[in-house]
Amino acid sequence: MTNYIGILDGDGEAWGVRIPDLPGCHGGGATKEAALADAISAAREWVEHRRVVGLDLPPPRKLAEIGAAENIDASTGELAVVVPVLLDAGRTVRANVTFDAGLLAAINTEAGRRGLTRSAFLASAARDKIEARR
Repeated sequence: MTNYIGILDGDGEAWGVRIPDLPGCHGGGATKEAALADAISAAREWVEHRRVVGLDLPPPRKLAEIGAAENIDASTGELAVVVPVLLDAGRTVRANVTFDAGLLAAINTEAGRRGLTRSAFLASAARDKIEARR
């Protein structure tokens, strides 16, 4: 997983996050949380596209480097946020995990309701939890 720095700004009704290290990549939403979630999704897609077409990924800069280059101005409401980018490695591995029987039954039921395998459901849930760690 790689963490990029995003710059969050908004006015209470509309929020945006731009990611300086990923040119043209940004997210938006009606709340700060929605804008960050959208930026995380956009960053994953931006980075995945670069990988597919064989382009190198830009290395993430440190907050101090971005702050100086982008003139982040906290007095205007701009805030630095972490935008995690979690990419699949392209191969699966087997893992042995242990769950309470009741929880496992609920996982199986929900995975089936969504038309997913247990593994796909757990991977999706883990990705959501990791990306929401803000």
